[in-house]
Amino acid sequence: MAGSAFAPRPTSWYAWLRDSIDGLVRRSPSRFAILVFTALIMVFTLLFSLPIATADRTVTPLHDALFTAVSVICVTGLATVDMATHWSAFGNVLVVVGVNIGGVGVLTLASLMGMVISRRLGLRARLMAASDTNPSRIHAGPVNEGQAIRLGEVGNLLVTVAISAFVIELVVTALIFPRILAVGTPAGEAVWQSVYYAAMAFTNSGFSPNVGGLAPFANDYWFLSALMLGAFLGSLGFPVIYAIARGWRSPRRWSLHVKLTLFTTMVLIVAGIAVYIALEFDNPKTFGSLNAGDTIFQSLFMSVMTRSGGFATITVSDLHGSSLLVTDMLMFIGGGSASTAGGIKVTTLAILFLAAFAEASGRSQMEAFGRRIPGDILRLAVSVVLWGATTVAVSSILILEISKAPFDLVLFDVISAFATCGLSTGLTADLPPAGVYVLAATMFMGRIGTVTLAAALAASQSRQLFSRPEERPIVG
Repeated sequence: MAGSAFAPRPTSWYAWLRDSIDGLVRRSPSRFAILVFTALIMVFTLLFSLPIATADRTVTPLHDALFTAVSVICVTGLATVDMATHWSAFGNVLVVVGVNIGGVGVLTLASLMGMVISRRLGLRARLMAASDTNPSRIHAGPVNEGQAIRLGEVGNLLVTVAISAFVIELVVTALIFPRILAVGTPAGEAVWQSVYYAAMAFTNSGFSPNVGGLAPFANDYWFLSALMLGAFLGSLGFPVIYAIARGWRSPRRWSLHVKLTLFTTMVLIVAGIAVYIALEFDNPKTFGSLNAGDTIFQSLFMSVMTRSGGFATITVSDLHGSSLLVTDMLMFIGGGSASTAGGIKVTTLAILFLAAFAEASGRSQMEAFGRRIPGDILRLAVSVVLWGATTVAVSSILILEISKAPFDLVLFDVISAFATCGLSTGLTADLPPAGVYVLAATMFMGRIGTVTLAAALAASQSRQLFSRPEERPIVG
């Protein structure tokens, strides 16, 4: 009683705010992360609504401002307005700043905000940042297996996030600046466009500052290669970048997460190249008029960008229906965990295939690269896929009802929104306000992550102290 009566109380509004946020972080890190993300979207919606943010100094309608804010903070790349002409210099700066903030990751971003306000990186904040590299820590607590990054190294990870983003974007800027100059762009504008493209590549956003998009650079393989480099590094994930930078000379010592991410990513890129060549080589609207070398390169560019990059040198709606379906699949998979890419993540796909292989071979445990993978990771992977598929299905049904558009076009743009990819068949720009709000919610769900959302909605985690009788249902 006496202890509570004489407990020290905050002496200022700043101390009260700090203690309140510390309390929220302790109770539910994931809810705090979603709160920060939501607050950012609201702030950017307000800023995009200001007349100073538009080129003609008019007020942007609420549904367009909100959609742009969500697309920017969720590093998606979809747009309901012409990004090259609608926004002023102030609005374009908001876009570049927003995608870099969003690219940091929802949980890591929340950790940084909590650290700034509380002026310390406590255990709970470290857990939040660590969970961005390993969502199973939120789902089931710390695990014993080796991870891409350990809890005590989170401080180094946060530094790596900032440094890697800055260095990679700087390198991509330097690579593409001469090519933008070469097409006759004034030096000052070329600097700005180089920074813009570099930010969009690394954050896997896909916005373009040009009216014609990538049309002036469709055959500039140096420029396109620089964009691919930025998008590829951004899609690997900060834990992978950290591990490679720390021990690039000894790949055998890389964690299982790093090896699975790199292996699955390369398999998907090669498979994407082969499929696009096979399906589009005779399409006169895409690769039909290209020679063999150009077809291979353009297929490589498509394979890299469809898994979240968002850039395209062709009109997406010109693809064959079979190619659209393949693109749907690649977008839904996305990139690496704790990366600027979206989707269910490549490690989730790898876990599902490893489980299928273990079942087919009669093994009771999943194994990869000499390591055993616990069963709770499989349950988590199945949950991610199930909730992702549910989100896509519900959003597709709603937008089909609202827009009455063809199913293949609706499915494509919905998956692009969920996977925060940014490629579009043109449907997004033609949606009525109701459809715009549905697609904005889809982007938000895709970016914050199904695991984070599930953890935020769970009031508490209970331990079951008993086991019920076992009975096996028929499956398949």
